[in-house]
Amino acid sequence: MVVYLDVIWLLNVCFDALLLWLTALMLKRPIVWWRLLAGALIGSLLVILLFTPFSAIAQHPLVKVAVSVLIVWAAFGFKRPRYLLENMLAFYFATFAVGGGMLAVHYVFAHQLSVRQGMLLMHHPGAGDPVSWLFVVIGFPVLWLFSRRRVEAIREKKLRFEYIIEVKIVWDGRPLMLRGLIDSGNQLVDPLTKTPVMVVEQEKAKAVLPEELLGCLSSPMMLASPPERWVHRLRLIPYRAVGSGSQMMAAVKPDRIMLRYENEWLEVAQGLVALSADPLSTDGEYDCIVHPKMVQAGRKLTAS
Repeated sequence: MVVYLDVIWLLNVCFDALLLWLTALMLKRPIVWWRLLAGALIGSLLVILLFTPFSAIAQHPLVKVAVSVLIVWAAFGFKRPRYLLENMLAFYFATFAVGGGMLAVHYVFAHQLSVRQGMLLMHHPGAGDPVSWLFVVIGFPVLWLFSRRRVEAIREKKLRFEYIIEVKIVWDGRPLMLRGLIDSGNQLVDPLTKTPVMVVEQEKAKAVLPEELLGCLSSPMMLASPPERWVHRLRLIPYRAVGSGSQMMAAVKPDRIMLRYENEWLEVAQGLVALSADPLSTDGEYDCIVHPKMVQAGRKLTAS
């Protein structure tokens, strides 16, 4: 049997890099590609050692744990022991989730079982079997995407319904500071681009938006003749209110949207703002309703 060590090594590097990427998404760690690649290269050394006289050492559990520490250290750095431990546990979880999923799917469709003299026998085709490698190459990315979707769904559900945060919206260099409620019931999105929509009280936006634009946003019927310099920023968002049919809401794309969540400022790369003529909070606790995906997709702002 011929084993292509270079192919096995390359697949291992790619898989380790994807697992580290999934770990970073789970913990909301900054993604530095060269660090993830460095961690993946360190992890791939075990594969090379398996084909050397040091194979027995490479398979020792303590060596595997030590290598995993180096992998996580290279990928995310070291700030304190707890930080390293959290990264390691998340990395193990991602590995077991994807790897365990692949084993489960494999044995569901496997036809390598037979019964002889009342005994259940399992046949292993070996590391070079083309069908098994094809299954790995296709199955790993699919399960990685599935795991990522599940992690994002869990993170979104974790957001408390009544979680008030600071919101900063910028139009033409004019900032607007608001208090926003993260509302899991807000599912407004642009139907074409799937961009999430934030709803802001119109009274609060008067301080930074021109009167002509406010008129367009308050009534979608007025979008027939919008201000020329705002045309490329305007969108029509369909929505359904309780007790009524489908309606249309006008929204505008701001220059920037920033959210202060868990003592960190996040910048939302894609987001729209719609205005509400009615107050959103009867007691004035918040001025806008934030789409949960804005928090989920927000990127941490650096000092620069």
